[in-house]
Amino acid sequence: MDLAFSPADEEFRTEVREWLHARVPREPLPSLETAEGFAAHRAWEAELAAEGWSVVDWPAEYGGRDAGLLRWLLFEEEYWAAGAPGRVGQNGIHLLAPTLFAHGTGEQRARVLPPMASGEVIWAQAWSEPEAGSDLASLRARAVRTDGGWLLSGQKTWSSRAAFADRAFGLFRSDPDTAKPHQGLTYLMFDLRAPGVTVRPIARLDGKPAFAELFLDEVFVPDEDVIGEPGQGWRIAMATAGDERGLMLRSPGRFLAAARRLEGLWRERGGPVSERDRVADALMGARAYQLFTYAAASRFIDGETVGPESSLNKVFWSELDIALHETALDLLGPEGEPADTDWAERYVFALAGPIYAGTNEIQRDIIAERLLGLPKGRR
Repeated sequence: MDLAFSPADEEFRTEVREWLHARVPREPLPSLETAEGFAAHRAWEAELAAEGWSVVDWPAEYGGRDAGLLRWLLFEEEYWAAGAPGRVGQNGIHLLAPTLFAHGTGEQRARVLPPMASGEVIWAQAWSEPEAGSDLASLRARAVRTDGGWLLSGQKTWSSRAAFADRAFGLFRSDPDTAKPHQGLTYLMFDLRAPGVTVRPIARLDGKPAFAELFLDEVFVPDEDVIGEPGQGWRIAMATAGDERGLMLRSPGRFLAAARRLEGLWRERGGPVSERDRVADALMGARAYQLFTYAAASRFIDGETVGPESSLNKVFWSELDIALHETALDLLGPEGEPADTDWAERYVFALAGPIYAGTNEIQRDIIAERLLGLPKGRR
């Protein structure tokens, strides 16, 4: 594998670095899990979008730069190294958008993607239900056919960004009489402010509403907001899940930047030998994840798809994230305890990593059965 970048790639990296150096806010934005912070991050998305930086790998007609996947990885490295704000639009940009590119209509892409890129419309993920988290196929929220569309009823939970977002996407049971639970599901988009929608925020450990429950009472959704064919939602959702666990949700640039910050913290504290190995492990883990992702991206560019190996990605980055932030908090001691410090907030977020996007237990089952060919375990 050739790890050298072309002169044009290096010019792109320089352009990104210079733009970010000039535009990244000098003071951190308020937490995006608050109303004030959500609004500030939405404004930052608009600033990015004004020059095509919010979705660099998308086609220009939807607000991107046609930069391609490898340059997206370069952009992400520079973005996080610059200390730029977290991306409030990532559910839409990294999960729904790839689904629309693969399975949506031209009308849906033209209508949905530009306001997503600009931050005008922020999307929440509405998959999990009280009895259907990792076992997504057991969901019970239903979509019933009506004139010109569907009526959605039921409950969704742990919907990230839903406390302040504008719209959501998720799976609904449109045919309750199918032989298997993953059949008869339909993938729909809906408005979180439509009549019949109740949003109830869920507080995280630090009290901030990073998630929400959604209660749906015959919420009308027009046919134009169905993605793919009715009843084929499972197949489409699995493609979205692959994006979530694989290349797009957690770019290696995020962990490289955090690992370098951790190294800086360790040196600032006088480099206690007792923590040296943990800091080194974080740096090596971030670098290994970077190389693994570049290899996966190269295969993707060559026409392969994101398969079950995305489960390896998900387990690796979620555990790396926790270990890295635990090390930082140990280095900080009592200084790291206040919940509103940067390291503490990122640690709280990291704790959820092994749970969301399919629990790590489920990912290990996938690795064992589909990658290693081991027999199915007892469930």
